[in-house]
Amino acid sequence: MSFVVAFVPGVVPGKWGRIWSDRMRETLELRPLEQDAALAALRDGTAAMALVRDVVADDALHVIPLYREQPVVVAPKDHAVADFDRLARADLDGETLLEGQDAATVELVAANVGLAIMPQSVARAHSRRDVVARPLDGVPDTGIGLAWRVSDAGDELVETFVGIVRGRTANSSREAPTPPAPTDRRAGAAESERSKPAAKKPRATGGSARRSGRRTPRRG
Repeated sequence: MSFVVAFVPGVVPGKWGRIWSDRMRETLELRPLEQDAALAALRDGTAAMALVRDVVADDALHVIPLYREQPVVVAPKDHAVADFDRLARADLDGETLLEGQDAATVELVAANVGLAIMPQSVARAHSRRDVVARPLDGVPDTGIGLAWRVSDAGDELVETFVGIVRGRTANSSREAPTPPAPTDRRAGAAESERSKPAAKKPRATGGSARRSGRRTPRRG
């Protein structure tokens, strides 16, 4: 039986799948599903885990956030949107905005029915030569997370996939092992060293920089 991990459009889990294949005997099936179907498969046991968008943990599901996604506006190639490197939400006032983030929605955009807002990764997955996608400010971003059932907490395969996604190596462990107690005559000296007060570490200081950008026309 395969260990099934569902993933929603825009997610590219191939790297994690290759690492799994290098380390594990069990077969991993990476199954592409729409968001609702991925959650349904997770809850009914069809999938062991799922890479989903904007899902929070609850009494039934564990979820670890992985990364945030930049929203974009998708427009026909000859639309005025194509003249800009980046836009604000206010720039779309008066435009027809379509619901949906699938290939059918992008096809409607290409047919000049309207514009669509979606995560950048989704727009890339449905890209066509007759549409463009530009970063859009002023709308909420989205987040990808890895979800699994609370009832499967501690499952070896689940923990292995979590470790792969988090970048653990094959030899790393979740927790550092507890060192054994000293058994020879040097134990007293070791205990004395441990009883010394730890030296105070200098307090780290730092700052953060806020990125700012502005909408600028694309040349050429």
